[in-house]
Amino acid sequence: MAFIPQGNSTPGPSKIPGANRLLTKVEMRLSCKSLMDKDLGSKSDPLVVVELYDHMYKKWNEVGRTERIKNNLNPTFTEGIIVEYHFEEVQKIKFMVYDLDNDTKDLRDDDFLGQMECTVGQLVSGKKVTKPLVLKNGKAAKKGTITVDTEEVAENHDVLVLSFRATKLDKKDVMGKSDPFLEFYKQGVTEEDWHKVHQTEVIKNTLNPVWKPAEISVRSLCNGDYDKKLKIMCFDHDEGSANDLIGEFYTSSRQLMESGSRQIEWVCINPKKKAKKKNYKNSGQVFLTKCEVKRHYTFLDYILGGCQINFTVGIDFTGSNGDPIEPTSLHFISDSTPNEYTQAIVSVGEVIQDYDSDKLFPALGFGAKIPPNNEISHEFAINFNATNPFCSGVTGVVAAYQACLRQITLWGPTNVAPIIDHVAKFATEALNQNKASQYFILLLLTDGVLTDMYETRDAIVKASHLPMSVIIVGVGQADFTDMRMLDGDDGKLRSPNGEAAARDIVQFVPFRDFKGANPADLARCVLAELPQQVEEYFKMKGLHPPVLHR
Repeated sequence: MAFIPQGNSTPGPSKIPGANRLLTKVEMRLSCKSLMDKDLGSKSDPLVVVELYDHMYKKWNEVGRTERIKNNLNPTFTEGIIVEYHFEEVQKIKFMVYDLDNDTKDLRDDDFLGQMECTVGQLVSGKKVTKPLVLKNGKAAKKGTITVDTEEVAENHDVLVLSFRATKLDKKDVMGKSDPFLEFYKQGVTEEDWHKVHQTEVIKNTLNPVWKPAEISVRSLCNGDYDKKLKIMCFDHDEGSANDLIGEFYTSSRQLMESGSRQIEWVCINPKKKAKKKNYKNSGQVFLTKCEVKRHYTFLDYILGGCQINFTVGIDFTGSNGDPIEPTSLHFISDSTPNEYTQAIVSVGEVIQDYDSDKLFPALGFGAKIPPNNEISHEFAINFNATNPFCSGVTGVVAAYQACLRQITLWGPTNVAPIIDHVAKFATEALNQNKASQYFILLLLTDGVLTDMYETRDAIVKASHLPMSVIIVGVGQADFTDMRMLDGDDGKLRSPNGEAAARDIVQFVPFRDFKGANPADLARCVLAELPQQVEEYFKMKGLHPPVLHR
């Protein structure tokens, strides 16, 4: 049954639809150099098979293969490989090069020339990656390299900024004029099928409204089909009852975009009034006064354009974690099973490290008495080098964490504002550069309710104006009810003095919700909102990627 819009919803400015998690597609273009020659009397006939690793079922699945290029040891393949890219996951990918000796899909009777294994994140951040081929046992192949050139699948990320006004609209209210607003619909599969994509704000008591510029993505407006029919309906808003149709008209995205700064006029027609009245002309005029096409930059645009993700870890060393030498302690180091702190560092860090070129991560601690004076500190480098708190890779962070436990005394209280302020200092420096070149992520691991909640709220609200996000993982079985207040999913966080956060930058997750699950599930959950936060920040500041990759 076709959907016929009735205009009886409560109007208000609508937002461009955006997913909370990044799910996009990237295309990989492949080439090889100096491949092994397996054919007698000619050269190899190479083909590349691409597989992604399924963490749930612990197996490799083929996602595509190139065409076969005959008699060539330095092939450049025409067929690109497209895969879904998830920022919040470590996606292992493998490229296997074969010399094809027949036309069958089965590769067991074809010669294996070598393979290369990495992550999709490494390919995205590296843009163009060349690596030597290795054999299935991990040893270097006799010769041969593979190059992977990666870019986001070209989709339309443009946004139309449309400025509308109207004159001489029909009067619909007995005690006043009209309260007009516009609704935008795109045509569906059939001529009777329409889908609402946007709604303006209501302008009270006027027959000559001027609406605020409406931002609508081209993707939601027409799915890239610029000639798709659009219907714009003008309603009079009635509180508590069905809205009254003033009139409607038809257009297309192409007509809107081609107008530019030239004003376009449509007559607003009410079909029922037109059918009843012989002398009916129209119910007013609607004007498009300006159409501006803006580019909406995606997370991948920023990453491929050179934006670096800077990762910092903050670890809770308060006494409530328990004595590290006791097996019941949250900081107990076991030879067989990593504790929750270690698991969280590894699962999140393994994703982030692909986007940090130097792989050097500051690792900080709080809530402990530290050497040499056994003084309480709420912001110390866990390698005890205040001028160089960096650890080499995720393994370096874990090693420094375990070594630190042997040199400190767990104490308290649980104050995290100092570490948030620490990262905010560096984010402020990046802000002052006025470039989309750096974004900071703070991973905070804590076992209990914060004792400096007022200061933490204030620090987060201030940080919401900076290029940074905060991920909080609650470790252990404590009551984390108050912690959820910091995550702005249910409404804007406010500082103690009432200032609202400029945007939501906090993601809180209790580790216990993922106990026994695949470690990748934790990373997927805590990082799911990050791409949107990066996009939102740079859009708020009006910053485009340092380099446009396409």
